[in-house]
Amino acid sequence: MHHLVKWLARASAVIGGLVLLALILLTTLSIIGRELSKLGHSLGDGWLGQMLIATGVDEIKGTYELTEAGVAFAIFAFFPICQFYGNHATVDVFTSALPRRPLGWLRAFWEVVLAFVIVFISLRLYEGMQRYLGNGETTLFLQFPVWWAYAVSVAAAAIASLTAIYCAYVRILEAAKGRMILPEG
Repeated sequence: MHHLVKWLARASAVIGGLVLLALILLTTLSIIGRELSKLGHSLGDGWLGQMLIATGVDEIKGTYELTEAGVAFAIFAFFPICQFYGNHATVDVFTSALPRRPLGWLRAFWEVVLAFVIVFISLRLYEGMQRYLGNGETTLFLQFPVWWAYAVSVAAAAIASLTAIYCAYVRILEAAKGRMILPEG
């Protein structure tokens, strides 16, 4: 199970990273196209701007919609790797001085709490997807069904939930046995 969860966490993070890279490229190209078009319209009587638009040089329609859906997916895609390696943001000013055993139990407690929160969010996301699936709402510019964005986020959230439950279980084992099983963040 350990290797499967580790593989899923890594694969999810890689896919999330590729989505973010694609969004960066899309946004960059859209900004360049928009600025070239604006420049063409500002020169002379705007004939250059019209020519650029006619050849397809303009902002990319639907960039905001794709960015919104892609970033939501990426957030959920990065949860598993952060969870597996214990790299969520922490404030350990007071707990860093604790002995290893109590610190292990404290870490296990918060891991269980975080697992409940991630599972809860995942279930709410799934319910949201069901609502959009039923009402047929589409995005404004690209007209793709809103539930598609929810569906990919639900898939990433399912991996995040599995990883969170596994990590909570392992942190409890670590606290009980007094030895580390998961990698240290």
